Amino acid sequence: MESAIEIRDLRKSYGDVQALDGVDLTVPEGSFFGLLGPNGAGKTTFINVLVGLVRKSGGDARVFGYDVEDDYREVRDRIGLAPQEFNVDRFFPIREVLEHKAGYHGISREHARERTEEVLKRVGIYEKRDTRFDWLSGGMKRRFMLARALITEPDLLILDEPTAGVDVQLRHELWETIVDLNQRGTTILLTTHYIEEAERLCDEVAILDSGRVLDVASPEELMDRGTDDVVVKLRDEPTAVPDFAALDDRVESVELDGTRLVVTARQGGLVTPDIVSRLDEAGHEIVDLEIQRTSLEEVFVEMTRAGEGRATPEVSSQ
Repeated sequence: MESAIEIRDLRKSYGDVQALDGVDLTVPEGSFFGLLGPNGAGKTTFINVLVGLVRKSGGDARVFGYDVEDDYREVRDRIGLAPQEFNVDRFFPIREVLEHKAGYHGISREHARERTEEVLKRVGIYEKRDTRFDWLSGGMKRRFMLARALITEPDLLILDEPTAGVDVQLRHELWETIVDLNQRGTTILLTTHYIEEAERLCDEVAILDSGRVLDVASPEELMDRGTDDVVVKLRDEPTAVPDFAALDDRVESVELDGTRLVVTARQGGLVTPDIVSRLDEAGHEIVDLEIQRTSLEEVFVEMTRAGEGRATPEVSSQ
């Protein structure tokens, strides 16, 4: 599979501040890729390097094989960016803003009008096409930012906190829209503070902290590195239970409170059958069982905790 983004030893400093410190990252073409990190991790700087708002201090950054600086125009035409900030011309109807944006990328006036109608309908604000941006509700402004990113039919869609500050219903509607785009072949790079968003949408996520990539894996793989609680409800209160920790090194602790047994283990789903078997052999009747999986949020917090107090301030360029 070809790479949509290929990053090697990417560095960016602002004086004594090292915003990106040797980032290596590959985003496969057609993937739904998440970039997670605490405030100051370097996410915004990373995006700004890709779209040409910031010049890198060192390393190599390519989008679909094009160098982000040497081949700036080719790169920019392939990227659609929906930034977190509302950097929009507020004095024109949103229809005109989109047509102007398309024109900047060499799209003919006729095609720009067709594309404008299409993307406004896709994000659900076509009826507001003659409304100025300032007169839109907060949720409609988020929809418009996505429409503006899509006007050039990008191969790579970058979404920087796309659902920040929106209600749950709109969040799910935006999820449906971007999942559909991904299924149609658009590569998506998502930054988000909603861990559920990354867990639900992304094929892979990169954990970025203090300008460095700590890990790249699928949400499922990352969650497997945490611990799960296997919660067992027994019919009768036992006087003793098998020593699961001695029997399986994946088991980290065992707690018994009356008829409630909690076994904390890595890869809890794989450990559970043995727990059930050994309880059955010991004569304990199970009336209920639940596996409470570790969340991606818990893994994320654990991985980035070591970086607290040394996070790099994130710098934006306008």
